Amino acid sequence: MASFNLRINGKSETVDVDPAMPLLWVIRDFIWLTGTKFGCGISQCGACTIHMDGNPVQSCVMPVSAFEGKEITTIEGISENNDHPVQLAWIEEQVPQCGYCQSGQIMTAVALLDRNPNPSEDEIDKVMDSVLCRCGTYHRIKKAILKASKS
Repeated sequence: MASFNLRINGKSETVDVDPAMPLLWVIRDFIWLTGTKFGCGISQCGACTIHMDGNPVQSCVMPVSAFEGKEITTIEGISENNDHPVQLAWIEEQVPQCGYCQSGQIMTAVALLDRNPNPSEDEIDKVMDSVLCRCGTYHRIKKAILKASKS
């Protein structure tokens, strides 16, 4: 066990965990932020996507030791009142069906729009390809990202 000082959603958190523990489990089981989901555990589905210093990363395979001194943002940290433009577009376009992948989808979309406020459909497809949606709502996801890019 080791002690790690983490900066999550603008707050300092100290945890005593195995340095190899994936950040996903630290976030969910020690800090009690459950919006970030476990999907596959091998960095293939994107359900566990969070931001590290503004970059989307899949937290299921990244050890907590890689995050000390970094700014971590989870789905709970992108807005206080669920009023981020991407979240509002998600609601307007009725994107979710089962909802399981949605935090990963939203976190990936937010990072995309932070880097490129006006992406093409091809750019959206390329970036969003890293997050799987078992329900197949890709058309609504793209429509919501285009809507959010205009707000």
